[in-house]
Amino acid sequence: MNRAVRTPQGRSRDGRRPRRWAPATFVDHVRADGVVVRRGSRRHRKHQKPAAGSTWWAPTARGWWIAVLFAIGSTLFAVGSIPAYADAVGSRGDTITYFVGSLFFTAASFLCYREAVDAAPPVQNPHHRRFLTFQPSRIDWWATAVQLAGTVYFNVSTALAMADNLSAEAAHQHVWRPDAIGSLCFLVASALAWYEACHGWLAWRVRSWAWWITLLNLIGSIAFGISAVAGYIDPVTGQVNNIDRADTQTLIGAVCFLIGAVLLLPERTEEERRRPGTRPAENSPQTGTEQPP
Repeated sequence: MNRAVRTPQGRSRDGRRPRRWAPATFVDHVRADGVVVRRGSRRHRKHQKPAAGSTWWAPTARGWWIAVLFAIGSTLFAVGSIPAYADAVGSRGDTITYFVGSLFFTAASFLCYREAVDAAPPVQNPHHRRFLTFQPSRIDWWATAVQLAGTVYFNVSTALAMADNLSAEAAHQHVWRPDAIGSLCFLVASALAWYEACHGWLAWRVRSWAWWITLLNLIGSIAFGISAVAGYIDPVTGQVNNIDRADTQTLIGAVCFLIGAVLLLPERTEEERRRPGTRPAENSPQTGTEQPP
């Protein structure tokens, strides 16, 4: 697991040069008392301000809305994938359920992207005034931007699925293809978020909310990807490859996303923990390291 953090001298804290290809998963943060500490980028993004409200009720907090919107969207996707529900409301009612769920996903992803943009250093986003930014050096920017793009593809797919009498070719191009691209975007975004939370590809941090959240989202994205493959629509016959598997994998993915969304609530209000006995970095009397969760 790569924990190397680039310092002004271009070396990690253990004196070795960090791998050039490894994305930065740490940032330097100035606390209210003026001490500069090194935070994980996810922790920095999620705790830009002191948590408002309680864990379960904080309608004035952006992080609370992210969790709630993702939870609602996930619930609607889960319900829509249950065959009994589809039989009860009909095909059109089922597609409307998916479409509404995709809108909640997009709203939550927009807030996640806005959260990442606001966490950028002032030199990249003075006074948090920019919305459309390009910050390729930040893994959280990539994760949230790709996720937002994926939700837009889901919007397109679910919206066009509500159309009546689509031809086989149109269903393939305008329903299945955007769904497949959206699923791929979710998989890429979840992988980046996992890497960010773990500071590498492998980690075991069962006491960390972020670890559980990103793991569940990664599993959910894999399930959505399998669902997209199973839901392949033949452009000639219009037949779906395996509708039962597509529904099952969608349900699994949605449940994973739902649990991950609920866990965002305690992550938002968790207290910062600092490494016991941490000393300031050498030649920097006002620098320390916060303990990753």
